[in-house]
Amino acid sequence: MLELCGVSKTFMKGTANELDALKDVSFTLSQGEFAAIIGGNGSGKSTLLNCISGVYIPDGGSIKLDGEDITYKPEYKRAHAIGRVFQDPLKGTAFDMTIEENLAIAWYKGRPRNLRWGITRKDRELFREKLSRFELGLEDRMKDKAGLLSGGQRQALTLLMAIIVRPKLLLLDEHTAALDPATSRKVLELTKVFVKEEGIPTLMVTHNMKDAIEMSTRILMMNKGKLVLNVSGDDLKGITVDKLVDLFEEKSGEVLDNDRILLG
Repeated sequence: MLELCGVSKTFMKGTANELDALKDVSFTLSQGEFAAIIGGNGSGKSTLLNCISGVYIPDGGSIKLDGEDITYKPEYKRAHAIGRVFQDPLKGTAFDMTIEENLAIAWYKGRPRNLRWGITRKDRELFREKLSRFELGLEDRMKDKAGLLSGGQRQALTLLMAIIVRPKLLLLDEHTAALDPATSRKVLELTKVFVKEEGIPTLMVTHNMKDAIEMSTRILMMNKGKLVLNVSGDDLKGITVDKLVDLFEEKSGEVLDNDRILLG
């Protein structure tokens, strides 16, 4: 479903502050695969997601989604096929609109409109059923504005908005990092369930190696813009945090000294 070949991105090219954010990154992601991307600050994780989603246009290489070359497509032309959830719970929802209005925007994204646009009884039943699975009480608050929700509730809503129309690809940019541990675990569990049920290929940026091992079918580790480790299949069986650290140091030639990753 997703194929990256030699993707590179340099910022401030030709200046004293030139930065190679991505260097010849290549990998593929199959239908239904869940890949975790691990790396320290400045390793290129968010830049990679931004190139895939169209926020940035790569300087070299190609990006294909479901066989279509999207390398130079602007972000708005990819939005119908790519769902994304950010670290900040405030980014994914319209705070002055109700829960059901936010969900309706996502539900009707990319569909033909007519003069009778509105939320039907069938829509509300679907929204209520999906929201109830988070066990956060959101199904009984669909008339409440999103701005009244807690961070965890709002992030749960954002996740549902991202997957409700079954995108071709889901991008999760540390989507539980700002949540308390209990809510983070709940959102992670529902993420895994929803992704598996819908068969959505997913890329999840995380600093938590334990979460990466528990949730993913593929682990990608980045360092200084390079993809230094790509582990999947039988190689993932019996993998531990210590083994991942050893593999990273073996492949990169550097010691992993990022406390947030090691202690997460």
